[in-house]
Amino acid sequence: MSAHPYLRAYMAGITIPTMLLLVLLTVFIFARHVYDVSTPLERIIAFPMAVAPNAWGLWNIFYVSRHGRRRLPIGFHGAILPFLIAPLAYTVCWLVDFEIPAPLLRVFPFAFPVFLVVFYLVWKHAVAFFNDLLGIS
Repeated sequence: MSAHPYLRAYMAGITIPTMLLLVLLTVFIFARHVYDVSTPLERIIAFPMAVAPNAWGLWNIFYVSRHGRRRLPIGFHGAILPFLIAPLAYTVCWLVDFEIPAPLLRVFPFAFPVFLVVFYLVWKHAVAFFNDLLGIS
């Protein structure tokens, strides 16, 4: 099964964030309409819905494209992705004038290393599983 390896890499990469975004959107809609949470999340909800899965898919294509050359293990490769997504997310918040809550900003230095570990584990186990499943590892 060697046809279209980059398309299969993209599909394997977007699987996890797409599933998580369905849960996130469900929680957002439930909070908005049941509990009347009035935060302007709709100004920034397009970022995770559009950019995050595409970033994961393109990042996996980049990983697969380095097949013949020296490359990092997939877990470390995935752990680099938050360094690209976090500044992009902050820029989008700044552009749409979305004020990041102060408690979130205070927690960020402690939460970011946790996100790195989570990304490492998700890429090492889940994305690698989908890559193997599609025959592109």
